[in-house]
Amino acid sequence: MNAVIPTIEVKGLRKSYDGHRVLNGVDLAVSKGETLVILGGSGSGKSTLMRCMVGLECPDDGTVRIDGVDVFAADTNALAKLRRKMGMAFQAGALFGSMTVAENVELPLAEFTKLPPSTRRIVARIKLGMVGLEDAMDKLPSELSGGMRKRAALARALALDPEILFFDEPSAGLDPVTAAGLDELLLKLKDAFHVTLVVVTHEMKSAFAIADRLALMHDGRFLIVDTPDVVRECDNPVVRRFLDRKPSESTDGAAKFRKFIDDLEV
Repeated sequence: MNAVIPTIEVKGLRKSYDGHRVLNGVDLAVSKGETLVILGGSGSGKSTLMRCMVGLECPDDGTVRIDGVDVFAADTNALAKLRRKMGMAFQAGALFGSMTVAENVELPLAEFTKLPPSTRRIVARIKLGMVGLEDAMDKLPSELSGGMRKRAALARALALDPEILFFDEPSAGLDPVTAAGLDELLLKLKDAFHVTLVVVTHEMKSAFAIADRLALMHDGRFLIVDTPDVVRECDNPVVRRFLDRKPSESTDGAAKFRKFIDDLEV
């Protein structure tokens, strides 16, 4: 029997900036149709990992394979085929401010297809309708709320009907109601189109709501990669601090300040 090739396979990934190790030998496999949520605090390496996974950052060592193809060894044609399979919604939306919402959604279609402008416009309308923004087609990004910009970015990521969707911090900067609505939208899109989802976030409520598996990063490596139920019961002290939202001794500024005051009083 032939072994099943993971949709995404990361092996031995290392990345440093100015001598600071951000990724420290990361291994990961994501199955087709799975929703994997990568959790971690600021500076844990999760966003760098995602940028490496989509080919925006070249690692110092290790490999990333999408459907068995090495992202960093692929030739131009192979890489173009891979990128047609992938969609990405960036943390801040990364919408072009001088272009309308519809024009932003049309960009991948103009880059990777030969569709005429009229057809691209129709596709943009369909994708924006999927995320509830059909009425905002001709607005500029500056005219949208934060949640609407996130949904517009998602519509653009869906423009090419990707098999794999990457979403960086979908709930960042959103109020709880808007964040919950975006989580629900992601689940509906996954069920409708059977896409593989990789989501980077530090929002635990969102992560547990949408994940098939959770991967918790700390200091450039994974502490645990498992189902939400298993992660919730994990007794690793670093995992527990993160899940219980308890600061470590090294980062608890309030505790240090209290100790300083106590020492003064003595």
